[in-house]
Amino acid sequence: MAKVHHLTQSALDRLKAEHEDLTTRGRIEVANKIERARELGDLSENGDYHAAKDEQGHMEGRIRHLESILENYELVEADDGDLVGPGKLVTLSIDGDEPETYYLGSHEEQFAGAATMTPESALGKAIAGKRVNEECSYTTPNGHELKVSIVSVELP
Repeated sequence: MAKVHHLTQSALDRLKAEHEDLTTRGRIEVANKIERARELGDLSENGDYHAAKDEQGHMEGRIRHLESILENYELVEADDGDLVGPGKLVTLSIDGDEPETYYLGSHEEQFAGAATMTPESALGKAIAGKRVNEECSYTTPNGHELKVSIVSVELP
């Protein structure tokens, strides 16, 4: 089963535009670089050719990644309430430590001052549906039980 990516409308629009750009202008640009490098002669020692082929490989990988996201996404329309859910900035205190802010959503979306946490992660599942001042427990991948307090929930 494919992973579902939680995206806001702005992230979806940005990813669609990036995909369109890479599959049109990007592919043409890299093909031209490869062609120019081939004209320089011996390909076995041609640094420009190898660099262009590496660039092509990275770009094609990004295109495939974007296609996977765009085939398996859920549009997030976060409300302005204090309920933890995808599309929200959530400030947590874990085991009484200093509060840290996380964006609950796709790694394709980033906000200054906030780490990204997916809703499918263990911590994301533990805090889903909680409200400000509520507490819950979370078991880390190595088996430690941590107490999590919801400090604040807001729209980005």
